[in-house]
Amino acid sequence: MAEALLPHSPGGPVELCIGVCSAEYRTLSTQTYSFVSPSFSRVRPEKGPVSGGTRLTVTGRHLDAGSTVTVYIDKEECLFVKRTNREIICITPASQSGSGPAPIRLMIDRAEVMSSDTRYVYTEDPTVTSIEPNWTILNGSTVITVTGTNLLTIQEPKVRAKYGGVETNNFCSVVNDSTMTCLAPGLIYGKPNPPEGALRPDEFGFIFDQVSSLLVLNSTPFTHYPNPTFDPLGNSGILEVKPGSPIILKGKNLIPPAPGNNRLNYTVLIGESPCLLTVSENQLLCDSPDLTGEQRVLILVGGLEYSPGTLHIYSDSALTLPAIIGIGAGGGVLLIAIIAVLIAYKRKTRDADRTLKRLQLQMDNLESRVALECKEAFAELQTDIQELTNDMDGVKIPFLEYRTYTMRVMFPGIEEHPVLKELDSPANVEKALRLFSQLLNNKMFLLTFIHTLEAQRSFSMRDRGNVASLLMAALQGRMEYATVVLKQLLADLIEKNLENRNHPKLLLRRTESVAEKMLTNWFTFLLHRFLKECAGEPLFMLYCAIKQQMEKGPIDAITGEARYSLSEDKLIRQQIDYKQLTLMCIPPEGEAGTEVPVKVLNCDTVTQVKDKLLDAVYKGIPFSQRPQADDMDLEWRQGRLTRIILQDEDVTTKIESDWKRLNTLAHYQVTDGSLVALVQKQVSAYNIANSFTFTRSLSRYESLLRTSSSPDSLRSRAPMITPDQETGTKLWHLVKNHEHSDQREGDRGSKMVSEIYLTRLLATKGTLQKFVDDLFETVFSTAHRGSALPLAIKYMFDFLDEQADKRQISDPDVRHTWKSNCLPLRFWVNVIKNPQFVFDIHKSSITDACLSVVAQTFMDSCSTSEHRLGKDSPSNKLLYAKDIPNYKSWVERYYRDIAKMPSISDQDMDAYLVEQSRLHGTEFNTLSALSELYFYINKYKEEILTALDRDGYCRKHKLRHKLEQAINLMSGSS
Repeated sequence: MAEALLPHSPGGPVELCIGVCSAEYRTLSTQTYSFVSPSFSRVRPEKGPVSGGTRLTVTGRHLDAGSTVTVYIDKEECLFVKRTNREIICITPASQSGSGPAPIRLMIDRAEVMSSDTRYVYTEDPTVTSIEPNWTILNGSTVITVTGTNLLTIQEPKVRAKYGGVETNNFCSVVNDSTMTCLAPGLIYGKPNPPEGALRPDEFGFIFDQVSSLLVLNSTPFTHYPNPTFDPLGNSGILEVKPGSPIILKGKNLIPPAPGNNRLNYTVLIGESPCLLTVSENQLLCDSPDLTGEQRVLILVGGLEYSPGTLHIYSDSALTLPAIIGIGAGGGVLLIAIIAVLIAYKRKTRDADRTLKRLQLQMDNLESRVALECKEAFAELQTDIQELTNDMDGVKIPFLEYRTYTMRVMFPGIEEHPVLKELDSPANVEKALRLFSQLLNNKMFLLTFIHTLEAQRSFSMRDRGNVASLLMAALQGRMEYATVVLKQLLADLIEKNLENRNHPKLLLRRTESVAEKMLTNWFTFLLHRFLKECAGEPLFMLYCAIKQQMEKGPIDAITGEARYSLSEDKLIRQQIDYKQLTLMCIPPEGEAGTEVPVKVLNCDTVTQVKDKLLDAVYKGIPFSQRPQADDMDLEWRQGRLTRIILQDEDVTTKIESDWKRLNTLAHYQVTDGSLVALVQKQVSAYNIANSFTFTRSLSRYESLLRTSSSPDSLRSRAPMITPDQETGTKLWHLVKNHEHSDQREGDRGSKMVSEIYLTRLLATKGTLQKFVDDLFETVFSTAHRGSALPLAIKYMFDFLDEQADKRQISDPDVRHTWKSNCLPLRFWVNVIKNPQFVFDIHKSSITDACLSVVAQTFMDSCSTSEHRLGKDSPSNKLLYAKDIPNYKSWVERYYRDIAKMPSISDQDMDAYLVEQSRLHGTEFNTLSALSELYFYINKYKEEILTALDRDGYCRKHKLRHKLEQAINLMSGSS
């Protein structure tokens, strides 16, 4: 150990003696040894995380002196890395005392080197609060933005992922204390072909010096989607294009199905120049730069480079050089300028013309394509409808009889209504009801009764409809009296409407009074014959046409969406591949040789197929009189012995994650021309012990599925007897239900229907056009198909005109609106939307959606307001925009023609109403209807008795007394 005697010794050689220091026993070193005073002035960086791991640089002078060096940070040793004269580098330890300033001590050998108060500050460990986007592709290297705290304290941040035991990492660069950007880590997939879907790494986190808490982040689910791939250009990797024309680069997985708005960042280089890009699911559209010759195409995305081939860009030669020189030589500078201007102008107009022509051509093509599609579809539909109607002379249309039809309109949804049954009651009740009946036949009592009920706050909209229908049922045998009461109620309603200063056009718009529902029922009773003889046929034909047209394309059994539709909401927004099959169907109890050929689609579910087979086999037979699909089994017969029962769900049903897909003909691989039979359901499919055919079909199926290399072999799955509520699986058929978050939201929400879907709506509309026109023409015609205008319509319209005259309403729009609200809105719209009120049929949800569009168009045609369209108008308005003005003119002509017809005298109308009562007076049980009505007498007893007291006429005729008699008789029974 050498000791310094002087503070700044000049240094000298080291002398070594052995024994005595005489010349022969002494030697001197060639190097000189000197004494220095090491010092340090600062540390870099000045702060780092509590967990340590920061590469600390201590700067000073003579720091390479001595033999050992130790740096202490607050008593803990900093791990030595290296030193030079000017620097010592070490790795900071974890802080034992948490965050805050920590003094730094430097020991060289036994001496402590002093510093001018140099401190190091421990800060809280960095945190990561969010990663945006939280996905990348398998290759990684896409940019992700990380948000957190204290990020500036980390010197070399990295992001890491681990999958299948292999770890990968990538670099990050810190922007500020709370933000940094990283290149996402890729995944190394061990097997040859990576999977189609997304992968989740086993571990995902950050390498932040020695901060171990962020090595694995559980809070952030990070996902790796498949790498995009690109098809080669053209056939041989060379594509010829004109300059300026767009280049389409086709590929797969170009937009990963990730939530949120982040997309992959593509760069496409044509030669050296980047091009403007539009990215879609399976192609990049690139505006080619102004280059000519052969240019290599390079696509860069997330650290990947693809070269799909070379572009051969050939130039459109402009004016040739000799021509320009000739012109120049021939005509001086001025001439050249003029010619140049002319040429430029000509060229511009030619280009504009060409663009216009091209656009025109595209529009024409689109229009003619839609028209052609409509023509073909219409011709096909006509053939189908003709097959359906060739023996339909009014007899085959399955009209409901009068009673069922009126019940469905008056009490929709109630099957067994009391007014259809005999009233089983004691004598005193019957006597009380007869007394009540006499009171109801007194106009003043009836009007007081109705007005009193309507004045009560608890008398709901539903109650109004119910009272109106019960009254009409009770007065079915006295239609002339019912009409007098109805007219009085309508007159009161008009008066009240005008008194309240309501807009006159709102009259009869909604069912807010007993009168409005009575009016609907009145037309229902009196237009039954017109429906049977005249308007029913075009309505039924429209229903059949919609049903046939919808069933031509796929219909989703669960969402009710279809390929062909008039309603945008019910349109399948995806390309569904399907084939038409013709099945030979043996009807129930049918023998071989009685097969009926039936067209179905291979994407139909088994229930849909059963419905189509039943439609064909029981053509022309009312829906309620034929077997239902649920009561029948569908057998696929192959050879004499093999019979496979097909079902919507069985052990072969495919399940992916929590989605279960309904079985279709394609799933069972049913071929064209197959022989099928409809048989009565015998045994449940799961009751395998009793079902020999099912077990046989199963073993056959196992081999079938194995040969088609299905990923989930049958043996690995037990039959799914568990109901869906327990397993949490969701059923789907053609498209997955959009309520679920795994469906990308953007696919649906857009207001704009892309061209292809709009054309499909147009094509469906064009196909059905004739049937819609026929119906509207029949309804809005005063003398059509040899059938006269029903008296009820003329009578009611005259009554409304009379009321308008009385109240000096001269605005023709108000009269028009009253008539539209009274007949088209109150009666026709109801019938068009619900053909099952008139016919014995089953209405599916897609047919319902299409009929709603027709009904809306019907209402729009009756409206007087201007039909204004904008980009936000619903598609059904846009669809019939061109037709509505035409239909409006029909409506106006119809109302005009009715007004011109001679009025119907009260005697003629009464005679007609008496005849109607004679025909249908016994349809409903009057006593039962009165008993149902009496419920309201009971409920509002005090209010009704008070009202009878107030009215002079009622007092004079002692109506209160009579009602009390009836009430006492009734209560006598209790």
